[in-house]
Amino acid sequence: MPVVKSSRLLLLIVATLVGSAGSAVAHETTPPEIVTETRVGDDGKDVLYMFIDGVKVHETDPAKQPPPPVVAPGESAGDPPSDAIVLFDGTAESLGANWGDDRGGATKWRLVDGAVESVAKAGYLQSKREFGSCQLHLEWASPSEVKGDGQGRGNSGVFLQGRYEVQILDNFKNATYPDGQAGALYGRAKPLVNACRPPGEWQSYDIIFKRPLFGADGEVVRPAIFTVLHNGVLIHHHVELSGGTGWAGPHAVTPYEPHGDRGPILLQDHGNPVRFRNIWIRELGD
Repeated sequence: MPVVKSSRLLLLIVATLVGSAGSAVAHETTPPEIVTETRVGDDGKDVLYMFIDGVKVHETDPAKQPPPPVVAPGESAGDPPSDAIVLFDGTAESLGANWGDDRGGATKWRLVDGAVESVAKAGYLQSKREFGSCQLHLEWASPSEVKGDGQGRGNSGVFLQGRYEVQILDNFKNATYPDGQAGALYGRAKPLVNACRPPGEWQSYDIIFKRPLFGADGEVVRPAIFTVLHNGVLIHHHVELSGGTGWAGPHAVTPYEPHGDRGPILLQDHGNPVRFRNIWIRELGD
């Protein structure tokens, strides 16, 4: 088929400034290469063809555009899909095989009605496996008996790579600082909305996490990126984390610190008996 004309569309490289220890760092995303061609069809009419990274739009040849692998979804909302790594299914076997404390020993958290419940002064619950970029699902419930207020009410947290916290807190009719309420990227970004259910009810987090990348000298090449749904409601949309989320005082959090490609999932013991169930993870490419 003869080519009548050809044009090349190039997307601009996006450079976003993010903070690392309070400083701005540029990072880049690689744009796709888009080429368009107008070809003469069998009927003599012009037909527009577009190629994205060398692949024709609506390509049907599986050798040129392989279909995605088949993954069977869970039977009900929140159930693990077929390619998920199940980290906790409500059994003692699952807890012992996949979790310990943050000191390298067995956890002192307790099993209650198919859930694992934090125990005061028992330390964090830490996954034995380590992960980088991932999709993480977990369900949690604050105590049905309300005690305290603000940060003292149903406080816990889930940490990606052992260091980047999505806050867990009972914020049903319970005010606190917005960047520390349920769903907040602690100290860095408040959630778009408060989607909390009442105390004692089961809630869900679905977290899409893209790990940060560091250069040879420790500079941030790409920040951590979070998309989070709380009870099915979008509360963070592709949020680039401006630094670490560790406590650095009443009005400060830690900066980025260079670390490895993988790290554990941590669930926080903050002195409140928060329960967790149905924890699974899917590893994602960077």
